[in-house]
Amino acid sequence: MAELLAVQGDITEQDVDAVVNAANSSLMGGGGVDGAIHRKGGPDILAECRALRASQYGKGLKTGQAVATTGGLLPARWVIHTVGPVWSATEDRSDLLASCYRESLRVADELGAQTVAFPAVSTGVYGWPIQDGARIAVETVRTTPTKVHQIRFTLFTPEALTAFLSALA
Repeated sequence: MAELLAVQGDITEQDVDAVVNAANSSLMGGGGVDGAIHRKGGPDILAECRALRASQYGKGLKTGQAVATTGGLLPARWVIHTVGPVWSATEDRSDLLASCYRESLRVADELGAQTVAFPAVSTGVYGWPIQDGARIAVETVRTTPTKVHQIRFTLFTPEALTAFLSALA
């Protein structure tokens, strides 16, 4: 069973095998976590994302899916890109959010990653309420079989850290 941790910090500075990127479907960078990873990781990440778009992901990465690239200049060896759902008050998209975590762990296992840092997927500009996002993230990684030894939820705000610590308790 993987060790689960919640820490406040910058995901681009985590010394882990893989960091998970809350990407948009284009894989071409954006704001928030996605923009930070692309900026700090350098051009190799974008080059591999472009190659993925030119091959099997011509229409972009679907919500809930995950794919890996190099970590570029990041301390992490790999970036696992996953596309979270936009929160909706009228449609339950919880399964799509859970899929982001499951699929990221599946990719991590394929890579042989022992340590993985996750952001709070979909809780930024995609509007997912942080308490619910934390609950789904923790429940999903707890129930997903994986060879990963340590899963580190790396959270940017004190509010997000509090929500994840509560979900872990």
